[in-house]
Amino acid sequence: MWTLLLVTLPTQPGAVRLRIWRNLKALGCASLRDGAYVLPTEHAAAFDEIAAEVLEHGGTASVFELGTRDAPQHEALQAQFSRTEAYAQWRESGEALRSELASLAETDARRRLRSLAEALASVQRIDYFPGVSLQQAQAFLAALRRDLDARYSPGEPHPGAGGVARLDRSQYLGKRWATRARPWVDRLACAWFVRRFIDADARFVWLKEPLKPPRGALGFDFDGATFSHVGALVTFEVMAASFGFDGDERLRRVAQAVHFLDVGGIPVPEAAGLETILSGLRGLHADDDALLSAACSVFDALYVAQPESTT
Repeated sequence: MWTLLLVTLPTQPGAVRLRIWRNLKALGCASLRDGAYVLPTEHAAAFDEIAAEVLEHGGTASVFELGTRDAPQHEALQAQFSRTEAYAQWRESGEALRSELASLAETDARRRLRSLAEALASVQRIDYFPGVSLQQAQAFLAALRRDLDARYSPGEPHPGAGGVARLDRSQYLGKRWATRARPWVDRLACAWFVRRFIDADARFVWLKEPLKPPRGALGFDFDGATFSHVGALVTFEVMAASFGFDGDERLRRVAQAVHFLDVGGIPVPEAAGLETILSGLRGLHADDDALLSAACSVFDALYVAQPESTT
């Protein structure tokens, strides 16, 4: 079943006309003619809101249920919702990024990868009849993310299955902790968390390839480590939950920025500034202990700056 919006846009104000047009475009409607827009009924709730705005500003708008007479007509209408061209354009952007990896700094490459992921999500939101094109795009994005990890973060962990067990902080004092050298946001956040909430005197070992922690050291953020990605959680989120800090609202806000910068997802306001500062610190400090010391001050400030509760 389809839903049809017949609309005559108000002549004034121009800002309203532009907003309505942009909203219709963002919905990915099929256009039967000027002023006649169609969506699959299960995705057409926004038509009512658009129609109400048009009427409020003096235009005309009516919403109808629409049926097709036969299978060929249905297929012809459905074909208007093909996103093949959008996926092809998206793929061109992805190929451009892959071809430029050798000349890009990690921060720039990962920023462009997140933009690419967001662009794919935008296409997917209006792909009402997803098929092979979406599957190919998702596979390409996953392969491109692996390429970035292989170049900039060798040993990036694969998400593990299962839950997160609660641990006793007192059993983790006086330990050595080990992770991959040249730490980026997730590893820096984990080390800061250990220093601030678990053991202020914790020592860290920065591992080169192959990833073989010293005997007795607690590994984090690599495959086989004591703490690593679990499901959709990055290592920092796993650590916070393991030691009972998942209810700390300030820490949760920090974790949202860390998650976004590490694997993408929902952007948060703090992420861009955190990325810029950490990138600058990595440029300033070739020694990983010095880098961690500087990053700890950044995470301390970010943590204190967060509201204690959003309620």
